[in-house]
Amino acid sequence: MSPSRFGAEWIVGRDRELALLADLVNEVTAEPADPPGPLPGVLVVTGGPGGGKSVLLDAAGRTALGAGMRVLRCRGCEGESGLPFAGLHQLLRPVLDLASELPVRQRAALLGVFGLDPEQAQDTVPDPLLTSLGALTLLSDAASRGPLLLVIDDAHWLDVGTLDVLAFVARRLEGEPVAMVLAARDNAVPRQFARERRQLTVEPLAPAAAGRLLDLQPEPPVGRARSRVLEQAAGVPLALVELTRAISRDPAAGQDGATDALPLTDRLEAIFAADLPELPAPTRRLLLLAAAAETAELPVILSAAGDTAAPVDWRPAELAGLVRIDDGRLHFRHPLIRSAVYQSASYAERHAAHTALADVLAGDPDQRAWHRAAAVSGVDEEAAQGLEDSAQRAQRRGGYAGAATALERAARLSPDPDVRSRRLVRAATMAMYAGHPRWVSELAMRVLTLTDDPDVLAEASLRAGWALAVTTRFEDALGFLLPVAEAAVETDPVLALDALGTATTPAYHSGDPAFRERIQRITERVPPQDDEGGRVWALAGCDPVGNREQALALLSGTDWTEDPPGLLPGAAQDQRLSRLVVVGAAAWVLDETAEAVRLLGAALDHLRRSPTAGANATVANALGLALYESGSWTQARTVFDESYRTAAEAGLEIVAAGSPVTGATILALRGDTEAARAAVQRAVHGIDLPNSRSLQVRTHYALGAAALAEGDHAAAYTRFRAVYTQDAEPGPVHFHASDYYLADLTAVAVRTGRADEVRRIVDATRRRLAAGVISARLDAVLHRADALLSEGDEAEEHFTAALADPAGEQWLFERALVRLDFAEWLRRRRRSMEARPQLAAALDAFERVGARPWTERARAELRAAGVTPSSSAPRDVLAELTPQQLQIARLAAAGLTNREIGERIFLSPRTVGFHLYRIFPKLGITGRAQLRDALPEPSESLDRTPGP
Repeated sequence: MSPSRFGAEWIVGRDRELALLADLVNEVTAEPADPPGPLPGVLVVTGGPGGGKSVLLDAAGRTALGAGMRVLRCRGCEGESGLPFAGLHQLLRPVLDLASELPVRQRAALLGVFGLDPEQAQDTVPDPLLTSLGALTLLSDAASRGPLLLVIDDAHWLDVGTLDVLAFVARRLEGEPVAMVLAARDNAVPRQFARERRQLTVEPLAPAAAGRLLDLQPEPPVGRARSRVLEQAAGVPLALVELTRAISRDPAAGQDGATDALPLTDRLEAIFAADLPELPAPTRRLLLLAAAAETAELPVILSAAGDTAAPVDWRPAELAGLVRIDDGRLHFRHPLIRSAVYQSASYAERHAAHTALADVLAGDPDQRAWHRAAAVSGVDEEAAQGLEDSAQRAQRRGGYAGAATALERAARLSPDPDVRSRRLVRAATMAMYAGHPRWVSELAMRVLTLTDDPDVLAEASLRAGWALAVTTRFEDALGFLLPVAEAAVETDPVLALDALGTATTPAYHSGDPAFRERIQRITERVPPQDDEGGRVWALAGCDPVGNREQALALLSGTDWTEDPPGLLPGAAQDQRLSRLVVVGAAAWVLDETAEAVRLLGAALDHLRRSPTAGANATVANALGLALYESGSWTQARTVFDESYRTAAEAGLEIVAAGSPVTGATILALRGDTEAARAAVQRAVHGIDLPNSRSLQVRTHYALGAAALAEGDHAAAYTRFRAVYTQDAEPGPVHFHASDYYLADLTAVAVRTGRADEVRRIVDATRRRLAAGVISARLDAVLHRADALLSEGDEAEEHFTAALADPAGEQWLFERALVRLDFAEWLRRRRRSMEARPQLAAALDAFERVGARPWTERARAELRAAGVTPSSSAPRDVLAELTPQQLQIARLAAAGLTNREIGERIFLSPRTVGFHLYRIFPKLGITGRAQLRDALPEPSESLDRTPGP
């Protein structure tokens, strides 16, 4: 089949698919929606092999060229899937001449991963975020010369580093004249594109369309042969074409059922391989070298062939329609042809091909190492060492995923089990830095069967526990971490506290008391250490009421922002970061909210300059919770937006679900109830909520808040009641999260005539909490609940107690709810004069956070109290901006240029300008110079504005 047959005239039965691809091209110049839908400008095309995905991508490329766009392409291949950023280099190579215009740090990072930066120091590790930003800025600069279409084929075979960069770019295309279409097999869609994506599934052709495609073939089958082709091809276009070709070569095959039992892919490979025996031996050798090399560079293949073949020997393969050669580059017509060529060769022939390729690739040590590895059978330490060296080079370039791949392969080739296990642990570490928890888990678990070395086993267990802790497999995570902690209590107490600190996070999310009690028992056995950060989090995260005094004493006894003494600078900095994260989380759980914001903000500032994107998301999520509870809702939305984006790219399931749920709570409390419900539904889809009790409780509250905002008290009661058990002695579903919603549950219970039921819960809660020491915040919640259930002077006493502690002012919205309830109680008793100041303060707070339903309720109460309310707070212009727009507006108001803003928050300068264009009318201004006056003063310094 000649390549022209893949032109538009041969595409049948794909009108819908072609229309969607044309729409994608048209979107580049169309005005985007506000807010944009999932991954604007991105379309993921999925389907089985041979379904015509590549043909459709070619059609999209022709449409784009016809519309005056430039098309950049890359195609994954199995042989290069272990080479870091190989696909990215293929995509960007036509525009790399523009890299000289990039900011210095971006240019160094981007060219560094390609090994093209002559000024890069030997031990310099490019920042993955700067690498991604460099690629984004380069594409934006190229698009300024004309719109772009990025065509990514066979994405399931791209290297992980390339996929991470593409996902980063895809999430930041809003405002750019750039579209991306990416194709992958339906069972192998890269996880970076598995969420929040528009998908076009390429189904098998309908029978009528399949028949039309047969009729277009040079020798269409007839009679029984036609029926057999239609039956066996099952609507797969490639199968229809190739089975027709097979029958045209051997008409008897149409009457033969010998291949009926073969799966479709195997059958097609057998069909492709049927052409090979008829080819001359030199041609077959060239094809095998090309299949083994998986490179399009013709000189490399010819060099490896040496004297055994010449350029003229390609001609038979071209005439057979197996390959196409353009401008010194070779292309197999379909990946299955390459597979058929490779699989049909004997082991000896494949070994010789890889050896020949390794010999001619002496100038490319990474490619050479992979071919050396492919040429060996069994184990080979020399080949393994070559891959380990390649991994070290990849690590220096910031290609952590490529380093992990090389180390994993090196481990398989290692004859010594101890060396193999150490390489696997290193691979797991590299995969952790790359932000791929599932991969980390797979690598670490394999170590457990390879070695008895306790140090290696402990490190592997820590890696496995980390990987599982950021998903929702909490029990599995603790199954790795807790044995390590128990075993290290006496021999290595520092390791024990490290493991306990890591274990506390999944134990908190799970809420299972057995895990929390076990962590506390182990923690008690660990002797005091110079660094007690892990102990603070273990105490607070497992029992913030019972351990409050001990945890607070440790928290306040150290300046956690200082480097710990006695460590080298690099190690001290890493240790300080770890301390900030765990003690910041402890401060949040203990309701030391302002301290949590300070500590977690400092940790996030550090992480924004490091390559551990997964940690960014975890810390940002905790910081967002603290900001939300303190009433900094707009800033919290910004943090949650960035936290979700990073978590989705890194595969951190618990954060990718948790951040949108709390963000949806803010939407609900601000009255945007439909958007809140939709956000919750997307966030928890596929999550086993009973397994994650903290997320389950916050999900119930978000949906209950939406119902309450609409005045549906019965629905709100159902949701709020679900945060406590139905036992005779009702207990919290989650030991920490549930109790903060007790007063809201009481309020809707009273309104729906269920006061007696909720009184049981309030009384049980007081009995349970009496065993420990509660925070001022929790004390106010309990007093508010008691007040709503009380009559006469007793109610007033509880309202007064709920408002008595000045520390309660830091929880702005919760304090305002107490004031509103108290004022309503006072007004019902004809004490309107006393109610007015409470209502005025509540109204001010509600307006400041943008809680529209409660603002309206407070205004109505003020009018009933004889006061005509006037806005006591400025219009919340910030609530009209998306989190990202607010961040850009603040930075622009501070005088940063578009390029400087882009570097700070990882967007291209063009996208920054696009957002500013949309920000101005929302703020009622016309230009950049007016931003400073249009924006209210920020509550925190500019440097504390969180970034990705």
